[in-house]
Amino acid sequence: MTAVAERPGRVKSFLRLVAIEHSVFALPFAYLSALTAMEVVGGHVRWLDLLLITVAMVGARTFAMAANRIIDRRIDARNPRTAGREMVTGAVSVRTAWTGAVVALVVFLGAAALLNPLCLALAPLAAVPLVIYPYGKRFTDFPHAILGVAQAVGPVGAWLAVTGTFAGSGPAWVLGAAVGLWIGGFDLIYACQDAEVDRRIGVRSVPARFGLRTALHASTVAHIVTFVLFVWFGQLVGYGWPWWLSLLLTAVAFGYQHVVVSPTDLSKVNRAFFTANGFVGIALFVFALLDLVFRLGLRG
Repeated sequence: MTAVAERPGRVKSFLRLVAIEHSVFALPFAYLSALTAMEVVGGHVRWLDLLLITVAMVGARTFAMAANRIIDRRIDARNPRTAGREMVTGAVSVRTAWTGAVVALVVFLGAAALLNPLCLALAPLAAVPLVIYPYGKRFTDFPHAILGVAQAVGPVGAWLAVTGTFAGSGPAWVLGAAVGLWIGGFDLIYACQDAEVDRRIGVRSVPARFGLRTALHASTVAHIVTFVLFVWFGQLVGYGWPWWLSLLLTAVAFGYQHVVVSPTDLSKVNRAFFTANGFVGIALFVFALLDLVFRLGLRG
């Protein structure tokens, strides 16, 4: 009875460890890429593909987060902001985290195999930056770029999951680059919180190496380029007015997060990180979906 009672607690702690709810950042863009590809190849929603893409994305992200927490557990213990994380406090053991990571990786590879041979062949390559990222802060001042590459894989993978070929996948690469720069850009903002501690304990990042002001300027540039790439993607796939309206809202959200965070005031980093960026992903997906349904005739 004791073992049965403890199991839900371990599962709940593991889900907190990997912040499962933060899938909202990446999933909308995978759906956006997949649905656009479905419109290109026939105009019908392929629900099984969407389900498998969801499973693959959640599996890959869960593996990445678990591996990140395992690899960084000693660094997290030395940082007051992260000292309460589950692997530091013991709420999740190393064994449990590794078990969860391996299960998530198997789920990711299994979903890729069920999608098509190309996805299965590329899945191990997609997992590489997920593991390199936590090590990046040990050998480069630009780990945010590695995170961006890892996140750029999602839209490209979703497109290939639908089409099974690189032919005609140009829009997916543009969207992937936009997503990578978007997430890498707000990782620059997020890392500003730890700049002082990172310098003291030897963790490398743009804020730690070049200062908060430079990091925030770099984030602004990244998000400007992100916006340009979103515009380019919309033009490539022929989106109509709902997409352009969503880009207007995105510009406001980007502007908001860069206004509320400054080198002298980092108190609103979490608001910029979670609220503004979560809104961007959902808004772009919802308005693009409306465009696909009402203008392009995507059918179930």
